[in-house]
Amino acid sequence: MGICFPFILLTLKDRHRMAHDYEKSKKIALSTILLLGVITIVEVGVALLGKGYIVEGWHWPIWLMGILMIVLSLTKAVYIVFEFMHMKYEMNGLAKSVLLPTFLLVWGVIAFLYEGNDWGNRRDLIDNKNKEKIEEIGYLKYDAPDDLLKEYII
Repeated sequence: MGICFPFILLTLKDRHRMAHDYEKSKKIALSTILLLGVITIVEVGVALLGKGYIVEGWHWPIWLMGILMIVLSLTKAVYIVFEFMHMKYEMNGLAKSVLLPTFLLVWGVIAFLYEGNDWGNRRDLIDNKNKEKIEEIGYLKYDAPDDLLKEYII
């Protein structure tokens, strides 16, 4: 009972955060949707501006566009998870148990991409090793008893 009681208190304490009235819930949802819309418009602007479609002849470096797009996309993902999936209103333990595997998945994808890139860079080395010709030396004989006398061709 001693372990269960604080858990119940934490649950009851956090429950009041999620109990919004209809107008407040509508206001929160509308502000979140507007924020996501603004971030999406900024993403489209970054893509068009960076590729030179808005200002002709003016391009951004691909790495800068990539970083901006990743940051903006992650910002949208965080808002969606925390507001629409109600992670903001959950207890910290549950939120962490959901978000930790997500971060591990992202780390795994990055690790596999890095490893695949390394394999791609070594592909020429492997192809060159496979195309090498081996020079024939001839017969190699060694002294051994008659029943163990063998010849090896190299």
